[in-house]
Amino acid sequence: MPVKTSKAFLTVLGVPEKPQISGFTSPVMEGERMQLTCKTSGSKPAADIRWFKNDKEIKDVKYLKEEDATRRTFTVSSTLDFRADRSEDGVVVSCRVDHESLNSTPQIAMQVLEIHYTPSVKIISSSSWPEEGQSIVLTCESKGKPLPEPVLWTKDGGELPDPERMVVNGRDLRISFLNKTDNGTYRCEATNPIGQNSTEYVLIVHDPNALAGQTGPDHALIGGIVAVVVFVTLCSIILLGRYLARHKGTYLTNEAKGAEDAPDADTAIINAEGSQVNAEEKKEYFI
Repeated sequence: MPVKTSKAFLTVLGVPEKPQISGFTSPVMEGERMQLTCKTSGSKPAADIRWFKNDKEIKDVKYLKEEDATRRTFTVSSTLDFRADRSEDGVVVSCRVDHESLNSTPQIAMQVLEIHYTPSVKIISSSSWPEEGQSIVLTCESKGKPLPEPVLWTKDGGELPDPERMVVNGRDLRISFLNKTDNGTYRCEATNPIGQNSTEYVLIVHDPNALAGQTGPDHALIGGIVAVVVFVTLCSIILLGRYLARHKGTYLTNEAKGAEDAPDADTAIINAEGSQVNAEEKKEYFI
């Protein structure tokens, strides 16, 4: 009896180890170059490595695969190269390893970025039209990491000239009972261990009485325009009335009827008289 034989190929999968991220230092200064390397060993066939920042995948990052000493499994590594930016502070960088032995459950290594940067500064005013006698609050908004120290307020390059009316509370500068002497350039400076930054605000205090005086000519101008319009309207009505009165009810007298077709004045008179005679001849008398 013949013996039947068959062949079968067995593929042994090598499960990749959990990836590790190296090259990370914390904190990182803004503008510095960062190189993060993700590595995993023991995979067969070679695993795939993908990079993410939060949930957004970083495309076109190359990876290297090498056979292990036993030539039975692979070590795969990939390096992410970028410059630190303040917008990426707190971002989660993750290295994800995909392999058919993981049953759709990838292995992931994560690292949270901590980026230090110099402050950014902005001044916000509580009033867009400050007037004499009013109060105003200038707020110095500063952002940085580490958080900036208490801000420094100056006026025209020197200290605040009237500490009794110009009070600093945290990041706010409050100026009470504004007057013309408060006009000038106010500077807010914020500092942290990385560096310092500043911005300026030009304060112009307005006179409310001058503003009221400026509105007077506008009313006078409007009144003058109205007076002219009324005058022109009355004149137009008078002229129109006179015109209608002169041309109202055109009629012809007997003399006018004779004069219509006359070549000269004498003929016109004769025609007129003839018309009167004819008119008398046409009279009828009833007895």
